[in-house]
Amino acid sequence: MKALSLESYNNFSYIDVPDPDFGDDDVLIRVNSCGICGSDIHGMDGSSGRRIPPIIMGHEAAGTIESVGLNVSNWKAGDRVTFDSTIYCGKCKYCTLRKVNLCEDRRVIGVSPGTYRQHGAFAEFVSIPARILYKLPDNVPFEEAAFVEPVSIALHGVNRIPVVESKSAVVIGAGMIGLLVIQALKIRGASNIIAVDLDENKLKKAKKLGANIVLLSNENTTSSINEITDGGADIALEVVGMSPTLNLAIESTRKGGCISLIGNLEAKTDFPLQSVVTQELTLYGSCSSNGEYKEALDLISNGEIKVRELISSIAPLSTGAEWFSKLYNSSEDMLKVILKPDNEL
Repeated sequence: MKALSLESYNNFSYIDVPDPDFGDDDVLIRVNSCGICGSDIHGMDGSSGRRIPPIIMGHEAAGTIESVGLNVSNWKAGDRVTFDSTIYCGKCKYCTLRKVNLCEDRRVIGVSPGTYRQHGAFAEFVSIPARILYKLPDNVPFEEAAFVEPVSIALHGVNRIPVVESKSAVVIGAGMIGLLVIQALKIRGASNIIAVDLDENKLKKAKKLGANIVLLSNENTTSSINEITDGGADIALEVVGMSPTLNLAIESTRKGGCISLIGNLEAKTDFPLQSVVTQELTLYGSCSSNGEYKEALDLISNGEIKVRELISSIAPLSTGAEWFSKLYNSSEDMLKVILKPDNEL
């Protein structure tokens, strides 16, 4: 099969590789669409440490089952599916507690952090355990189904906050996940959603997708939020993962409020301990998703979460290296690029 392989940092090759093996409990999927994730962009240059070459990346994908393993009885060739990005064991204490995103033997599709290598879906075929599959609604095209994984992450980040309804919320970062978080907050009944970003075009999109107020990040952002919310937002969702944005989220939250930490661009950040303690803030870490796939599919299917307008380009897999370069260098104003095997176009 053809695949887009990260052969060394910042160096892709579109090459022939063997079709993936699939076990008795797995299915072989013919990939139709796979989105380029921000984590792939930060993985390609080695900065995240989670895409050690050689690796076929890609985890935001959908396609059609080609073959099924001997033990798979509830799926068949021809089924249209997407899949969780997390391969969980189903047996450890966290899986037993239905916290599969915290699985002790967790593997992520398209990732190679040094302890394992799990090739992903920037290829014609990918092998996936049947237990993490989800059937696509008939009205959801493959390109939109490739958004189910990021939508599930946004839903999980919002779900980490105990009470969202009727609360004021500030979203720090209006990139792909931030725009989905804004839509999830709206669905959960947040009363006043404020989006903050450095990019005016992203803020325009945020306003269109449900933000009540948008703010261009500058030295006056905190005071503006405090004025709008009369002392700080009830909740904040940090969707970047850097020291400046983390601090802005903390500064923008009222005393006794809570923050969902979704972004993790930096492994370590400056942390304003005294501010968190004296304001008695509650911080919730948010890792991937945990059971939100079905709802994500339903929300895309019924149009409550809009993903089609977030697609910047649909391109052949063979041109993937060029699109990675454009996204990495921010040479064009883009949100989501979907790659499709050349024979699927």
